[in-house]
Amino acid sequence: MKRALIAAGGALVLALVTATGMTHRPAQRESPRHPVVVVLADPMLDPVVVRAPAKRTGTTKRTSHTGIRRAVDGEPIPVEITAYCLSGTTRRGRWVRPGIVAADPRVFPLSRYIELFDGEHYLGKFLVDDTGLLIKEQHIDVWVPTCREAVRFGRVAGTAMLVPRRKR
Repeated sequence: MKRALIAAGGALVLALVTATGMTHRPAQRESPRHPVVVVLADPMLDPVVVRAPAKRTGTTKRTSHTGIRRAVDGEPIPVEITAYCLSGTTRRGRWVRPGIVAADPRVFPLSRYIELFDGEHYLGKFLVDDTGLLIKEQHIDVWVPTCREAVRFGRVAGTAMLVPRRKR
């Protein structure tokens, strides 16, 4: 039985090679567009049922494949807080103004409010309205009107909490 199967497989390979015109090597080293693949399987194998993995449930959300922890309403997350002083419009197309912060949208969704704390000191309630190239993961960038204030602010270790949306 095995010899017949191997002979049939060899004949199949020979037929595929002949049909595709790959009986000799090309003069130049060109890679074939679609390489020929022959899969031989034992016809006596039992069928296998493949199921999708079960969906996870719980309050902690993670983005697809990065493992970045997404903010959950009311749950404090440790963050690094800095300040920026750029003028113009935000990611959502609005003019920058006091009360705006830039954050990684994978952690803090755009158009949501967060409350920031510097240790026990409450910094305020801010709208996540902007993103930035250097704003990755758990980093919050607070908008301030002057660059002097941004330099004076520096880098602060703090806590951010996503404010729950009001139910209508």
